Amino acid sequence: MSAFSPALEELYASFANLNMEGGWHRRFPALWPEPRDNFLPHVWHYGDVKPILDRAGELVDTELAERRNLTMFNPVEGNVYSTVRTIVAAYQMVKPGEFARAHRHTPNALRLILEGRGTYTVVDGKQVEMRPGDILLTPNWCWHSHENRGQEDCYWMDFLDVPLVHLLEPMFYQPHPEGREDSVEMLDEAPIAFRREDIATQLAAATPDAKGVRQVTLGPASLATLALDVIELPPGCEISPPRETANAIFAVISGSGEAIVGGDRLAFEFGDTIAMPAWREYALRAGDQGTLLLKVSDRTLLEKLDWYRTDACPSA
Repeated sequence: MSAFSPALEELYASFANLNMEGGWHRRFPALWPEPRDNFLPHVWHYGDVKPILDRAGELVDTELAERRNLTMFNPVEGNVYSTVRTIVAAYQMVKPGEFARAHRHTPNALRLILEGRGTYTVVDGKQVEMRPGDILLTPNWCWHSHENRGQEDCYWMDFLDVPLVHLLEPMFYQPHPEGREDSVEMLDEAPIAFRREDIATQLAAATPDAKGVRQVTLGPASLATLALDVIELPPGCEISPPRETANAIFAVISGSGEAIVGGDRLAFEFGDTIAMPAWREYALRAGDQGTLLLKVSDRTLLEKLDWYRTDACPSA
């Protein structure tokens, strides 16, 4: 029967107003051979952001905004929030004497500290200092607050799986009834805090590959949805990771370099943020001083669901 026969047109008309569609003549396919390009590779530069945060520090206090942060939304058309499909990243600044009130939520979060000493985070009653180069975890539904007791503005990067929670819809958020936890234990070390010097020790102990690249996955403490990998590229080194189904955001802990995607070269340096959506072919090249990168990805979630694939091992 012809696809445009009067009988078929009559059939289509019979359910067109029922919010139904025949699977044999979809206007938009529901299945495709491999992940499509959607979100875009993009770089945000800390050098552009820091002056804006400084100005916000003059105009926006913690009464106006519980968190003084700037979220990075991917420039793909129609997107207004997510950095990549399942993860959002933001820059945040807390001034001396400021206290960011305690709250909790279902999204998981972590922070990479960029600059400033004397600021502390409290996570479920455990207080630790936030030092430059540290990576700190805030697992879902943990009370958490931040306080700057030092003399320097403190800057860091936040990463959360809020877009994933938006997609699945189990969003719950709760401010602490008193604004802060009343029973706090001060710790120099804690499972949620990966200190920069400890990360350096782990990298030094890791076996380099043929190009001299060292990589470690942070743990055993982890978040339920996000994987944290630290990658050290020696000066001038270029790597081309396999395409993967995981969405990733790279943060530049130190050094400089460029991400090469298609014909574009996206330069980066200390504090910059690089969005790398799933299944993209790309390369990373370190500058003359090498580079140290934090990779935050949803690989942990995809592995749990048996959805993690790479083009080097497509059916694993």
